Amino acid sequence: MAFTRKTASLVPIKDTVFAVADMAKKDKAEHGEDAVTDATIGSLYGEDGKLVAFDTVFDHYDAIDHRTKAAYASSFTGNPDYRKEVWDWVTQGSSLNLPHSVIATPGGTGAVSTSMVTFLDTGQTVILPDIAWGSYSLMAAQDNLKTVKYQMFEGDHFNLASVKNAIEEVHKTQDRIVLVVNSPCHNPTGYSLSDEEWKELTDLLNEAGKTGPVILVNDIAYIDYSYNLAHSRAYMDCFNQFSDQVMGVICFSCSKTLTSYGLRCGAAVIVAKQESDVRDAEIVFEKNARATWSNIPNAAMKNFVWVVTEKRDTFLKEKQKYIDLMKERSSVFLKEAEECGLETYPYKEGFFVTIKVEDNDRAERIHAELMKNHIYTVLVNKGIRVACCSLPVKKAHGLAARMKKIADSVH
Repeated sequence: MAFTRKTASLVPIKDTVFAVADMAKKDKAEHGEDAVTDATIGSLYGEDGKLVAFDTVFDHYDAIDHRTKAAYASSFTGNPDYRKEVWDWVTQGSSLNLPHSVIATPGGTGAVSTSMVTFLDTGQTVILPDIAWGSYSLMAAQDNLKTVKYQMFEGDHFNLASVKNAIEEVHKTQDRIVLVVNSPCHNPTGYSLSDEEWKELTDLLNEAGKTGPVILVNDIAYIDYSYNLAHSRAYMDCFNQFSDQVMGVICFSCSKTLTSYGLRCGAAVIVAKQESDVRDAEIVFEKNARATWSNIPNAAMKNFVWVVTEKRDTFLKEKQKYIDLMKERSSVFLKEAEECGLETYPYKEGFFVTIKVEDNDRAERIHAELMKNHIYTVLVNKGIRVACCSLPVKKAHGLAARMKKIADSVH
């Protein structure tokens, strides 16, 4: 007899990223750093192979009074100054002016997972991309939700037709739609929707809203590593065109923006046409926050506010060095991939590039063969993810050709 709830899955969690990263670490210990190519880790690493922790972020964090670090936040929804600065930061460079609320969450993960339980009842369905961060599906399963997948790509562009089909399928069994779109800087492909694609998606959501409520969950975890920061939020202008039946939840991650992965600080930014609808969602978010994590680290929120106000220009300058470095790494890999015929999904910007292998069984065999050759990557649906965020430039050179040769040997 199991003591857990009847709907609980008792299959142990298998975190492939950490498992493969551990294998790479052991390989380095045995054969040396130079013999191993580790493109697994989804955090920002420098050319020295060490985790990046921005000086502009952590010099100040270290100086924060111990009592401030020890104290509860002023509210389980987040400190008021934090909530204000998150709104200003997330929407900078856009003209988004809808009624809104900001709820502090434990990282972007907390924002996405809470969105699912806020808007869907047990047994209902959330719509996810077929190529995606694996935790989306885990979140849904833990909340006793079903999933329907849309195909991310049609050729080299976002597959709006597949999104439409997924919405129509879900509408057959429920009155509401919750759709997850991870853009800009999609994990794991590095794709960002164009302005035109966002306009078309907004029109599609408004049309779907004629049948019932539609909630867009926009995961922007990597937005602050866009290669065109000044334009990175411009697409949010489309949200001003939402009908009364469409709501957006923009999921923000301080973890990525500030290289503070372990501090677990983020936010859910709720936007809609009607103030009353925002307030309804806010109430449920508040209750979920209080019942689930209770409080976001006070000092993490205080530090974010300081960085984006008092040290903004210095912080942006420091961060830009690593954006430029990632652009160099991804450019080297993609140029050589094109030259040797290694097919990738359409990449525009961000932490990751994904090799296109639509047959998952073959992808598994290629992945295993890569590890035999001391190349460590992450297996994802329909592909193999290469983390440019942690791959030194010197190891990016020649990697695509090596991967192509190995892939061609696997049938």
